[in-house]
Amino acid sequence: MALRLLQSSVLLRYRKSHNVRLLNFVANYHDFIRFATPGGSGRIALRNPKIIGVASSRGNRNHQEDFYSYAALSLNPEELRLTLEKARYYDWDPSNLPPLLARQLVFVGIYDGHGGSTVSQFLRQELHGLFESVDKSQVPEVYAWVKELDGYFRRFKGGALAPWVNPDKPEAKQEFDLEARATLAFFQVDKALDTEAAAQECGATASVVLLRSLDCPQLPFFGSAKVALTVAHVGDTRVLLTATDGKVTPLTENHHADARVEAIRLRKMMGTGLITDSFGEARWMGALANTRSSLGDLKFKPLGVTAEPEVRTLVVDGPKYSHITLLSDGISSCASDEEISDLARGAATPRDAAKTILAYAEDMGSDDNLTALIVPLAGWGQLTGEDRTKPLREYRIQEMAGFERLRRM
Repeated sequence: MALRLLQSSVLLRYRKSHNVRLLNFVANYHDFIRFATPGGSGRIALRNPKIIGVASSRGNRNHQEDFYSYAALSLNPEELRLTLEKARYYDWDPSNLPPLLARQLVFVGIYDGHGGSTVSQFLRQELHGLFESVDKSQVPEVYAWVKELDGYFRRFKGGALAPWVNPDKPEAKQEFDLEARATLAFFQVDKALDTEAAAQECGATASVVLLRSLDCPQLPFFGSAKVALTVAHVGDTRVLLTATDGKVTPLTENHHADARVEAIRLRKMMGTGLITDSFGEARWMGALANTRSSLGDLKFKPLGVTAEPEVRTLVVDGPKYSHITLLSDGISSCASDEEISDLARGAATPRDAAKTILAYAEDMGSDDNLTALIVPLAGWGQLTGEDRTKPLREYRIQEMAGFERLRRM
């Protein structure tokens, strides 16, 4: 009860502090997607287990700190056009689509809390709305707040937000792209939680997938010939893309302090601070496994921890790909990408696939919170090729059965 009251107070103070903007902003996100029909448009609920499959468990932990959210957002289609032009040189013209369909973008997010669930709960309730509502006019204020963190951010020039830091410069007139929108939304989370004691020492990793059909007339993303994917990511939640031939492509990289890119960033800006704990795991400042990890963990922000997301965009041929998987590290820490991909074979629905993946992680002895989301693409149900990890999975399950017997003795 106390936790729920704290989370409610965080949301209330955030909304009051942004009162003017919220009064001028009408939330257009919703829990269904629209698609073109011969007579106009139709709707499908995102909570349908055939559209987005979810499985989540507390595991052996006392509290659930994994959360997720999904919604259909309404964004300026010019932002997606610019994103595609910048990242893939893909020529997409939204002018031929009805306005409601041109503005639609599907948001799917997974959040893994640590040190408490205040931040991950906040993300579940607010991140999709923030993603839709942030505006380039907010960048100077957010940038000024970030600079006040000092330490690591003393040299921060704005990153993806740099063109909008000074509203008087000509480049500030340009439209956002999705990388800038994601960066601003993630920073706004930290700014909203700045005065909350609980958010000083707890945080959350996050992976967000944005999907948009590029077909005209527009079909649902799970039936589209061409789909634009943008992934915004911090931490060690995972996003995997599985092709119909069974090949799996990771769309995220774990932002651990000893990962090559993170180690270079931290050494360049902060010098040393990497400590190996008694389990042989690298910890930044002796405390955090993730460094580009955290929404929250505010007391560590001057020491190099940042909420800047790593963002990548690609365009895929829908029929060549089976599904996208979003995972918390309770699953990915005990199952390989290939095992996770193969476990979805033969599943009747995305929800069945998510449940199978979660059950396997439980069989492997994971005692963390566990969450899996499956987002189908046009190739769903058409996985071909050999299930290469089946012998390995059977062997591991057999070995774990013996381990469980020993653990109970």
